[in-house]
Amino acid sequence: MKIAIFQYDPDWENRDANMQKIWNMAADLDNGIDLMVFPELTLTAFTMRSRRFAEGLADRSIGFFSDLARTYHAGVFAGLIENKDNNFYNSMVHINPSGHLMAVYRKIHPFSFSGENRFYRGGMEPVVTMVGEVHIGMTICYDLRFPELYRKYGKARTELIINIANWPEKRIVHWQALLRARAIENQAYVIGVNRVGSDKKNTYNGCSAIYHPYGDEILLAENRQGVFVSDLDVNEVYRLRKMYPFLDDIILV
Repeated sequence: MKIAIFQYDPDWENRDANMQKIWNMAADLDNGIDLMVFPELTLTAFTMRSRRFAEGLADRSIGFFSDLARTYHAGVFAGLIENKDNNFYNSMVHINPSGHLMAVYRKIHPFSFSGENRFYRGGMEPVVTMVGEVHIGMTICYDLRFPELYRKYGKARTELIINIANWPEKRIVHWQALLRARAIENQAYVIGVNRVGSDKKNTYNGCSAIYHPYGDEILLAENRQGVFVSDLDVNEVYRLRKMYPFLDDIILV
């Protein structure tokens, strides 16, 4: 499974500019990409003006990501501010290569330290989606600090878990340690996609990464904008779980 990670510096609350940036970044993309993965709140950055920028699932941002998916015949995982029944969610969508919406995950853990919980409603359930035969667990940023959510994906035997984020440089050591830990404890590939640049409060150095289910670092992109591609062998998950059947011994009380 060939993954393209888009690590970029989004313009603050400027969807038009960010759409153009993404098209420009994708222009040199090789053929044969299976998944394109983007940072949290992909087109707006980490704004608290949820009411101003919220959209439905048939609106412009979904249309943009659907066009991107169809153009490159690749699945897309991206973030947006979702308006659902006048409730606002920090959401991640999965769109298939035909441009169809396959799954929506609503961030379960709004980042209360920054006041996100005052402007976004928390989601209520984990979401597993599929690309071919591969089961993928969906998470967003602050979720990474809560292993209970990831354990649900481990119990569901997902082969891949994705986290999209706006994770600041001053806590980036936590980001790297937690991504690796989530991979090891669930014997799954873990992909973390972060942004670079700065916003009104923080500086970001990216460190988008992919970790092998054994915990080995496959990819790390620090302090640079770009599209980073890695080819993952899902059979590695099955091999490791057969060799070390640790997930069979989980007791949740």
